[in-house]
This record gives sequence, structure tokens and C-alpha cells, in this order.
Amino acid sequence: MSTSTSTAPWRRAVVTGGAGFLGSHLCERLLDLGVEVVCVDNFASGAEANIAHLDDRAGFRLVRHDVSAPEWLNALGDGPYGLVLHFACPASPADYLRLPLETLDVGSAGTRNALALAHRDGARLLLASTSEVYGDPLVHPQREDYWGNVNPVGPRSVYDESKRFAEALVTAHAGAKGTDAGIVRLFNTYGPRMRAHDGRAVPTFVCQALAGEPLTVAGDGSQTRSLCYVDDTVEGILLVAASRSVRPVNIGGTDEVTVREIAERVIELTGSRSRLTFVERPVDDPARRRPDTTLVRELFGWEPHVPWPEGIKRTIAHFETPTVAGARRTS
Repeated sequence: MSTSTSTAPWRRAVVTGGAGFLGSHLCERLLDLGVEVVCVDNFASGAEANIAHLDDRAGFRLVRHDVSAPEWLNALGDGPYGLVLHFACPASPADYLRLPLETLDVGSAGTRNALALAHRDGARLLLASTSEVYGDPLVHPQREDYWGNVNPVGPRSVYDESKRFAEALVTAHAGAKGTDAGIVRLFNTYGPRMRAHDGRAVPTFVCQALAGEPLTVAGDGSQTRSLCYVDDTVEGILLVAASRSVRPVNIGGTDEVTVREIAERVIELTGSRSRLTFVERPVDDPARRRPDTTLVRELFGWEPHVPWPEGIKRTIAHFETPTVAGARRTS
């Protein structure tokens, strides 16, 4: 099934974390495909502004709840649902370091609850995992069969281990109960609706450049990332969701660039007079990150289409809009 068509194989879907950056784009895309969407979010890191434009759309409903608490299943109302996208989780360092126990809860109890819903309704569940399950990788590029190099007690462990446990839980549930469940490992997705100061490189650099402030590059900036524009990521997610694949699937950009290159390009595209300043590199920050996307390309024909400089332009344009610019200046 190609999600570029006007139809989808599901009539109703639940998106946990649907008011987050990526979740809101998924809600919007599903509605465009004619799917009724229930967005579940407790707004620990999501924002009402991300879904405000969906409030009046037919088939959209917001349930304000914590998916780690089983009561949220009752708040959904009668099913059945055909698709459960489990995307609830603080995803930026600023958020998961602020909410360490909540991050672990959503990966464990939250994932169990999402699986219970999918199993009850015979729905397809897709877990949003992350490139962070590979830790600071010793294998490059990272293939899905690489087990990773993760510090289980480091400052990033609340996020890394939450996702690793969630993957194990999804795999066990599929094996023990036959639940139709899959996993996508997402690499460095960026684009409109990211929060200005969430600690991730692209929104941080863009907001600093637009404000004329120094761009804070961690370490010497030689560490690499593989950026993937949000529209491409959403397309890949829905292709895997429409399949019966159980194995983890990497989704990410194929152009590997250094953090310094990203910062320098942001300065160029904004026309800013900002300069780079170098700050201490976070503990366990991955030195190199690039997904091996052979599997998703061969199984689903997916590949990213938006070059990262073009995606950066679109992201800058978002932060320059009057509403976002005003909020950025007062935050």
C-alpha cells in the first residue's frame, strides 16, 4: 500500500503522543488519507498549538490523558481501531532529562497499554523507537541487526533503555499473543512544529541564528547526524504501518553531515551574523550516526526525497512565521 494515494487500510486510528512534533504530523497525514484519528496526549512535552488547526476537522478527536495510566483506554470510547501508533514519549534531551521517571513509564506501562488496545481490537500497532537504541555505535552505518553500545546507567539511559525495553515488549507481545506489531527506529527527524528550545540541534541553531545569538556547537562539532525531513519520515512510518513487518526498521536520512556543517548552513540560510561557539559535549553523545536503510528501501521502496538543506529552509520559514516568532522571542 502506498500512502501517497487518497485511501488507507484503516478506518480509525489512535496516535499516542499525537500533540508532539512528529505525532501531530502523523495525525494530519492520517486525516488527509480519510482516517478518523484519536489523538492521546498529556501535554508533558506536546503542545496544543501543534494540533489547533485539526480541531475543526471531521474525524479528529483529542483525549487528554497519560498513556502510562490504564484509564486512558476507557477514555477512548468504543472501538474498534485499526491502527495504534505509539509515539508518546519525551524525545528531546531537555524533556527526558526533566522527566526521567515519566520517560521510563511511557516506554514500559505506556507500551503495555498500547499493546493491550491493539490486541483487543485486532489492530496493527507500530512503536516509535529511535536510533538511540544503538547508543554511541561501534558499527557504521547502523543496521537493524546491530545490538548497540548503550550505557544503561548514563544520563541518556532513561530514554535509550525506555525504547529498548519497549522494543522487547512489542516483540514479546507479538510472539506470545500474536499481536500485529512492528517497530520503526527513527533517526534525527526535523521540521516545522519542533519546539524552539527543546535541546535538539536544528531548532536550537535556527532560533539562535534568527536571534543573532552565537550557535552553541557541542564539542568540536565533528560528530555526525543523518537528518530526515518530517514529511519523509511520516511517509516511511505509514508504509511500515501498512505492512505486517515485525522486525525493527530504520527510517532516516542518508546524507551524513557534521553538527558543525548543520550550524554553518543554518547561518548561511538565515543570513545571520551569528558565529559559532563551542560548548562541552554531552556524556554519551554519539560520535557518528547514519542508518543503513537497505531494509526499508528493499521491503517498502522508501527513501527520503527532501535534501537536508531544503528541509532546513522550510524549518527556518516555520520559525519565521509571526505566531512562532512571537512565541520564540517570549519563551
